[in-house]
Amino acid sequence: MRRLLACVVALSAVLLSGCSTGDDAVAQGGTFEFVAPGGKTDIVYDPPEARGKPGSIKGPELRDPAKTVSLQDFEDQVVVINVWGQWCGPCRSEMPELQKVYDATKAKGVAFLGIDVRDNNRDAAVDFVVDRKITFPSIYDPAMRTMIAFGGKYPTTVIPSTIVLDRQHRVAAVFLRELLAEDLRPVVERLAAEK
Repeated sequence: MRRLLACVVALSAVLLSGCSTGDDAVAQGGTFEFVAPGGKTDIVYDPPEARGKPGSIKGPELRDPAKTVSLQDFEDQVVVINVWGQWCGPCRSEMPELQKVYDATKAKGVAFLGIDVRDNNRDAAVDFVVDRKITFPSIYDPAMRTMIAFGGKYPTTVIPSTIVLDRQHRVAAVFLRELLAEDLRPVVERLAAEK
């Protein structure tokens, strides 16, 4: 009976530690912890001091498996991270929209980084980006290991999703839906203009 009671107490502590008292994502100990407030799909984190940083994001480059791509490769840049898969219908229509924003903002210090998830066929994923003339890099991550950088609480079932980091690589916005260029570009340009 004591063992059962100890297990119940331990399980309760784990469940309660996963709850948040805020209505937004929170920064704890300098890290980003995602909480979806009321089922929102567009979440903006302001003021900048309240933004949290993800952990290490790196992995093999989709088109060149010998090369590793890391968030550190984009120092002092706004970084738009898009989680996608070639099997995902909304990703197919969204990806050219992301390329438009990348083309329009890269001269302002904006980088894009894709994370290709749940694609066990690397060749199909490469064909996907080549056919759509996507010029920004993607990490090939069929097992979604890179998502651990977001505290293990980021909704990995929402594909596509987009995370926008400011120049200090703090999470400034999260979009849990398909985006059009006009949805994303104002956010990116505002962050690029931040001091």
